[in-house]
Amino acid sequence: MGYQKREDLNVVSERAILVALTLWGERIPLDERFAELSALTESAGGEVVGYLTQKRRLPRGRTFVGKGKLDELKLLAESTDASVIIFDHDLTPTQIQNVEEATDRKIIDRSELILDIFSSRAETVEARLQVEIAQLEYTYPRLRAMWDHLGQVTGGAPIGIGTRGPGEQQLEIDRRLVQRRLKQLKRELDTMQQRSVREVQRRNVDHFTVGLVGYTNAGKSTLFNSLTSGGAWAHDQLFATLSTRIERWELGGGVGAMLSDTVGFVRRLPHHLVASFRSTLEETVNCKLLLVIVDAADPAAGHQLQTVEKTLDDIGAIDQPRILVLNKIDCVKELAERLVLTSRYPEAVQLSAKTREGVEALENEVRSFVVGPMCEVALSLETSAGKAIDFIEKRTTVLHRDWKNDRSMFRVKIGQRQLQQLVSLGGKLLVNDMKPLEAFEVLWPSEQKQGGCC
Repeated sequence: MGYQKREDLNVVSERAILVALTLWGERIPLDERFAELSALTESAGGEVVGYLTQKRRLPRGRTFVGKGKLDELKLLAESTDASVIIFDHDLTPTQIQNVEEATDRKIIDRSELILDIFSSRAETVEARLQVEIAQLEYTYPRLRAMWDHLGQVTGGAPIGIGTRGPGEQQLEIDRRLVQRRLKQLKRELDTMQQRSVREVQRRNVDHFTVGLVGYTNAGKSTLFNSLTSGGAWAHDQLFATLSTRIERWELGGGVGAMLSDTVGFVRRLPHHLVASFRSTLEETVNCKLLLVIVDAADPAAGHQLQTVEKTLDDIGAIDQPRILVLNKIDCVKELAERLVLTSRYPEAVQLSAKTREGVEALENEVRSFVVGPMCEVALSLETSAGKAIDFIEKRTTVLHRDWKNDRSMFRVKIGQRQLQQLVSLGGKLLVNDMKPLEAFEVLWPSEQKQGGCC
């Protein structure tokens, strides 16, 4: 059976064998790695028909797996009628070529598989540009091993006048075409990303922003739809969300935040994708609070959380506070298992996006971040400051109100961040008969020392 050409990396409806090596220093158990690779393969539309593993200190230079395992892999492919072999590793171009020749099957490594999934999920113009750039950057250094049309282009062929070309290899033409296409795509994407960055910065000035982050398929989009007016595509599938969606999240008492649903993370996410999806991840980096969503029912939850935290650190999302959210708690049926989760993650909020169990607790905790530390203060402002007075009446707890001459006076319970918003609305505000900056220094001195409010 002849394997499909490298021009077609799609694995839809193909029978696949999964290969994973246990190398020196590998900490993730094989069953977790195969479970994730199976899910990735199924998300791409393939059917898993076999598994192969090997323990090695280091991969073999020519074929990644050992010679005996390579023969075993070929026999397994023949017996299962598999058409594609997928490695849970990144292979060099030479390794891909050698294993393809030895097994007579198409070989796809982990990065190619993830790129294929992203390509099939990309729906917006920006997402398609991001995926194509990542694919081209991945393909460019692999052109020599991936294509077989490397002969001279008419150069020196004695077939008549006007047919003698420069003798340039097709490989060099391909490389120039890739470079030209990359420059064009990056220019288009850069224009879009500059606009996205400006929108993110403007939104952060006007609103308190909260980002949903987590491992792919942890239930972020389902939770997003449960907390807001919805609209995010939620599906039991890896990388169901590639584009950021933002909606207002009403937290009660007139308090709200802008909630964003972002692309999910995965172990060893190809760095080309991380670079291409910079504007999408910009949303995460600039959020004022992050909700780290973990699938509580997944046996690999601990390792997935480590991946998410490392990815957040890598992209620079290190300054914001984070709330750990254990989602899909309704799938954890045994009380003993819930107690284990509670002891392991005592600060986490346990909830179910589907049944809304625990959602109120999450809203209360987020509200405390949005309003900031509470304090009881006396406010005095111009009666003509309609927006500021409306803010006080709708978003704070008013204990007493009075009017003298042209000023309105309130005794309220208000949060630090709410007071910051109120100051921005104007109206010559006095707080405890002090100017706002002086009042902040008295009410929240520790935040002032840390460069906090105002």
